Amino acid sequence: MATEQWVILSILGGTVGMFLWGRWRHDMVAAGALLACVVAGLVAPAEAFAGFGHPAVITVACVLVLSQGLQNSGAVDALTRTVMPAKAGRTLSLAMLMGLGAFLSGFMNNVGAMALLMPVAIHLSQRLDLTPGQILMPLAFGTILGGMTTMIGTPPNLIVSGFRAEAGLGSFSMFDFTPVGVAVAVVGVVFVTMLGWRLVPARKQAGVEGFESGSYITEVRVGEGSKAEGKSLREIEAELTDIDAQIIGIVQREVRLIAANPGRRVHAGDILMVEAEADALTDVLSTLDLKLEESVDPEENDDAEDAESDEAPDAKDAGADKKAGSANDDGDAGEDASETEAPAESGEVVLQELAVLPNSPLSGRSASDILLRTRYGINLLALSREGRRSMKRLRSMALRSGDLLLMQGPPESISEFAADNGCVPLAQREFRIPDKRKIWESSLIMLFAIGGAAFGLLPAAVSFAIGVLASMALRTVPPRKVYEAIDWPVIVLLAALIPVASAMQTTGTADLVARFLIENVAQGHAIVGLVLILVVTMFLSDLMNNAATAAVMCPIAIGTASVLGVSPDSFLMAVAIGASCAFLTPIGHQNNTLILGPGGFRFSDYWKMGLPLEFLVIAVSVPVLLIVWPL
Repeated sequence: MATEQWVILSILGGTVGMFLWGRWRHDMVAAGALLACVVAGLVAPAEAFAGFGHPAVITVACVLVLSQGLQNSGAVDALTRTVMPAKAGRTLSLAMLMGLGAFLSGFMNNVGAMALLMPVAIHLSQRLDLTPGQILMPLAFGTILGGMTTMIGTPPNLIVSGFRAEAGLGSFSMFDFTPVGVAVAVVGVVFVTMLGWRLVPARKQAGVEGFESGSYITEVRVGEGSKAEGKSLREIEAELTDIDAQIIGIVQREVRLIAANPGRRVHAGDILMVEAEADALTDVLSTLDLKLEESVDPEENDDAEDAESDEAPDAKDAGADKKAGSANDDGDAGEDASETEAPAESGEVVLQELAVLPNSPLSGRSASDILLRTRYGINLLALSREGRRSMKRLRSMALRSGDLLLMQGPPESISEFAADNGCVPLAQREFRIPDKRKIWESSLIMLFAIGGAAFGLLPAAVSFAIGVLASMALRTVPPRKVYEAIDWPVIVLLAALIPVASAMQTTGTADLVARFLIENVAQGHAIVGLVLILVVTMFLSDLMNNAATAAVMCPIAIGTASVLGVSPDSFLMAVAIGASCAFLTPIGHQNNTLILGPGGFRFSDYWKMGLPLEFLVIAVSVPVLLIVWPL
């Protein structure tokens, strides 16, 4: 191999390794790979950022904006109310929910479709006497399957279309993906509704409004005269046995102690870290006469704030915000002042569970970082992260995608926080139909944009860009909200990896890898090579971002077809199908990550339904590919 081929393979291998490690965001890793290629001379500096003008990248951004218009107008809510049966049985209800999710995902962001239908799924689980996870996982898989049915349904399809155009064959049209995509989606939906949902682990229902959220980690303060004052941790835990709660830590004089001695005495002003189900929190508070730490009146904490001047280094994460608040309005002192005002203005205080969406701005930040009380006048009472337990103080815990947050405050403030920070409420909500005129406008804009691209009147990027301009003019998406609707990490990921993938072709590395696969695995058989490309793509998509998988595999698919002397179309379509079929892990697709906490799932739960579904996808897609896109 030539030196430049070794270099690009090393960069690509390191990139895939970083994706699997998950330490840094995908867009950071992709940008690093691009810059490494530029420094190594594999990508010309003048072409380094050409990916940001790539039609696939522009189309993805525009589709995200138009999807936001459908959400804002209430069009999806109206469709859901019309389509979903009110009293149907399990099979029909599941089929309608998955079918609706698949249909929406064909024409809008599938994460947005999932977020909109999650409250419907939770309400349906209660009516059908199933656990939320038994409805949420089928819905997540349904929205993933639906994305492969059109060119705009998911970023991998746009990437595949872009690589076909760069190969000199022209881009795929809007519905070129439909024959294979619909066949796979229909068979997948039928399998899940008839049998697959039974393979989903049935986690017991618990939590707010019967919704399973797993165990929460929260903090309670021991007040003067509390029943817990003067008792040992052993005695307190004995009283909590019947409530199914346990003490996992204690904060005394701003020093955090994990797995403290059971004989340690509890004093007024101490903070207990409690692990309990959401519906057990009330019993914990009433049994021991405790108060949630985030609800304590600021005047009750004066002594604790005075003691922070000599706090131990280990407790800095618990007290730093209060010290900052005494100097300015950015800390907990300022937040406490705001907290006492917001409920008084609202007149109503509620508890609401929110799930943190993928790519939420909350990821990696804590309640203290976002100044929760100061900016919104609400409290973070507890956090649920199934399968993981953090020993940090609640307000200093870094949030992650899929976390469940138990919020307290005025409903309008919680709604504002959720909208600003990429969260979705998990209780059944009212259907939003603010303006019927907007529903028609947003729907017609999307239809005309799709029609312009589907009938070849305009390039897809141009057609959808016109749609975005129309949305701004008619204010189905307010101009100031347009850039907020775009998932910028995905845009950067795509724009960075497109030049890297092109470097694989220009250096001959894609052909080299293709020859190795064909000669040593497929041994010259085109159908075996097609299955190999599909399986490898599905495997990678289960472990890393699906758009990144498509960008990596497209050059290899084209090279494989060239080595075999067959049409690359079926191989590119195999990449599109494989990149969209991430059913084995919670990290393969954003919708899988989104249901991890709400469904109470563990990492190993996905393959139980996902593995037979992936085998079914292979069995259905390969024959259909050979018929629709012959070799």
